[in-house]
Amino acid sequence: MRIIFVDGYNVINSWPNLKKEKKYSFEGARQTLIDILHNYSVYEECKIVIVFDAHMVAGSIEKKEEIYKNVSVVFTKDGETADSYIEREVHNIGRKFEVYVVTSDWLQQQIIFQRGAVRISSIEFYNEVLKTQNKITSAKGSSESNVKNNLSDNLEEDIFKKFEAWRRGK
Repeated sequence: MRIIFVDGYNVINSWPNLKKEKKYSFEGARQTLIDILHNYSVYEECKIVIVFDAHMVAGSIEKKEEIYKNVSVVFTKDGETADSYIEREVHNIGRKFEVYVVTSDWLQQQIIFQRGAVRISSIEFYNEVLKTQNKITSAKGSSESNVKNNLSDNLEEDIFKKFEAWRRGK
């Protein structure tokens, strides 16, 4: 199984849509990231671990939640960065599974590469996620292409008749 570790705040600060959203709601940007990656994980059949720093939150303990079957969210403990958590986990499983790490932190990329993981920059991953979203949309569209969407299906009958009379010039 492919496991992808995502440095959550690094991604939020790199992806244009999330960068914009965090200005209004940091929690909203986190949830949007979780939802996007859930869709990605289901379609691509992989496990995703999103890691958020809590190293600046005094007294914080490590908190790990399995949000969906394929998505876990980790908030690191006080004094631990997302980078160090990811390094530790990659060190433990890096050569047993196909492991990817999403971060734009150059030093982090070098360390995880040495531990058996493949690195993906946040922007590279953003583009990969967009491609997958387009595949999902295309697949959904082709499965619905046999279903016609007529104007009459969406309007009340009397309004449709008025439009039809207008169209015919009556």
